[in-house]
Amino acid sequence: MKKYFFVLFTAMLLVLSACGGSTESKDSASKESNNSDESNESTESNGNEDVYFKDNEAKIEDLKINITETKVIPAGEPGNEYGEKPVFAIWYETTNFTDKEIDPSTAWISVFTAIQDNDPNAVNELNVGDLPDDSHLDSQMENIKKDGTVESSIAYELDDLETPVTLVANQGVAGDELGRQDYEIK
Repeated sequence: MKKYFFVLFTAMLLVLSACGGSTESKDSASKESNNSDESNESTESNGNEDVYFKDNEAKIEDLKINITETKVIPAGEPGNEYGEKPVFAIWYETTNFTDKEIDPSTAWISVFTAIQDNDPNAVNELNVGDLPDDSHLDSQMENIKKDGTVESSIAYELDDLETPVTLVANQGVAGDELGRQDYEIK
């Protein structure tokens, strides 16, 4: 299963690179920060109200991703049966605003990077784990109709159970940063 996801992930990145990723920002001059009690989030805005990442929602011109649930799943538990490390699992909904072919997995990987800042010398990007919810085996690659919304999930392998996970949202693979949110490991 991991091998299949890795091959799929690599293919998606190649397609996105060839297409130039998603949209670029119209104005990235100003940045601001907010704090939230729920997830200790730090959100930055690029000054364009049409694109953002705040309150568990990322929006770019083509799509919107709304994070509906997060949790840690220990190795060997349902949702992480085959993993050797605990994972940070995320459930989300993706809405397509265009006639473009967009699926939940490609959208997520195009927009988000997960970091666990526990290395003093390097940025520690987390590896994608197995799909945490079998009910998304088919929906993760479904083509979303214009103005349609599809649910899916993703998991990242954790390196420790203390350092928060930071989700960084960008406007596509090589796009400007929209913001970041910290999620406590519970």
